[in-house]
Amino acid sequence: MKTLIQFISIIIFSVCLFSCNEDLVDQAQTGMLKGKVVKRGTNEPIPNVKIFTAPTTQTVFSGKDGSFEIPNMPVGNYSVKAELSGYLTNFQAVNVQNQNQVVTVVFEMDDDTSLNSPPTTPLLLSPIDNAVNQPLNVELTWSATDPDTADVMKYSLTIKNNLDTNVIQVNDLTAKHYSLSNLKFGVSYFWQVSVSDGIHPPVLSAIGKFTTNTVPSNRYHYVQKQNGNLVIVSSDASGNNFQFTNSSYNSWRPRKNNNAGLIAFMRTEGGNTHLYTANPDGSNLFKVTTVPVAGFNNFEMDFSWSTNGQSLIYSNFNKLYKINKDGSGLTLLYTTPDGSMISECDWSYDGSKIALKTNDFNGYNAKIYVVDLLGNVVKTILTGVSGAAGGLNFSVDGQLLLYTKDISAYQDGSGNYRQLDSRIFIYNLTTNTNYDVSAESDKPLGTNDLDPRFSPNNAQIIFMNTSNDNVSQKNVMTIDLNSAMTDLVRTALFSNAEMPDYE
Repeated sequence: MKTLIQFISIIIFSVCLFSCNEDLVDQAQTGMLKGKVVKRGTNEPIPNVKIFTAPTTQTVFSGKDGSFEIPNMPVGNYSVKAELSGYLTNFQAVNVQNQNQVVTVVFEMDDDTSLNSPPTTPLLLSPIDNAVNQPLNVELTWSATDPDTADVMKYSLTIKNNLDTNVIQVNDLTAKHYSLSNLKFGVSYFWQVSVSDGIHPPVLSAIGKFTTNTVPSNRYHYVQKQNGNLVIVSSDASGNNFQFTNSSYNSWRPRKNNNAGLIAFMRTEGGNTHLYTANPDGSNLFKVTTVPVAGFNNFEMDFSWSTNGQSLIYSNFNKLYKINKDGSGLTLLYTTPDGSMISECDWSYDGSKIALKTNDFNGYNAKIYVVDLLGNVVKTILTGVSGAAGGLNFSVDGQLLLYTKDISAYQDGSGNYRQLDSRIFIYNLTTNTNYDVSAESDKPLGTNDLDPRFSPNNAQIIFMNTSNDNVSQKNVMTIDLNSAMTDLVRTALFSNAEMPDYE
């Protein structure tokens, strides 16, 4: 009986032993599994992914480069599992058939969006909704958060306006702010931000609105050099200003006409110089001329409006033209009898006469005289002198004429048209007398007074003063006039400025 019990126990033990080992694999022959785990779509390696098999062999984790190895895998069929929080679990079927066989596998894992939260709705911070009187350069700011701090949030910005159909679209922003520049005066802008974490659909903010300042009635315009180009600046008397022209172009010699509601200026185009007009905010740019402005030095040229703002006069070498502001009606008004070039002109307020400055191809042998609209010379102001001259401008009543003259009589042979002692003079066309305004206002030694213009009420002269070294800063100043034309006072108005206009 005892022997029978021992025999039965051995059979039961053997059955149990066999049952416990039925999931184990054959240990006789082994191979190796090599693999890599990457993110689907970007192939970015994913580290720390748990890799294990069924039937069970070893559990390993992917390295920094996403790679892993499971050595000594017995020959057989396996289901290999890749698992990492934040990603969908991935399975691959693997068959190890031979001794020392190396089987390779690549796991492409997808984000598990069920474990990831979307970003919050962006909150528009500034400008506040319905803000008014905003400047032409605005810093847009907003806020948004993502519960999953490892997510990279990217923003898209859409801006529309109530002026035209233009849409500004800025994508892939990582900062929560954006500088919006070169806006238009008196325009309402509508802006919206969307945020994406690359996993969920973009989340849209509410639509914000702000409105820029109305067009200021600036009476001052002047020129500055920026990035190698001349640009026009619009300003009030307190120095509140904005850039009127684009710095990608050379634009100079601004002339405002209040009756036309436009500002005319010169601009280089394709190697030629033409007259352009624009609204006071710089919009509606219009090229007026087809025959270009031309002379010995285009930056020394000047033109003039008619008082009613319907037409302009300008020169092309020895010819003086009139043209309507819409580009029509080009008319030849005057041709110099001696072939000298017309560099500057000014049209009297009553439209009865035109002041001209002519010179040779080097800018010298200057003459300043007045002609009527038939081309008859009615007054000669300057002739037969050496040195540079220019800066013509009539007073409102047409009885006074501003001009400049370099009294040093220096003539620069290098082509730089350098002046050593340029002064402002007022010529009285009734009495034929001259006033040296620069001397009476104590012009500093070694400087030039240039580009003079009467103020609208004739009580001041606005002009540019600079060192005669041709490299120092240029500054716009004013001189207050008085009836005695003595002890005149100078006042600095704008720094780093030239070619002023005051209307």
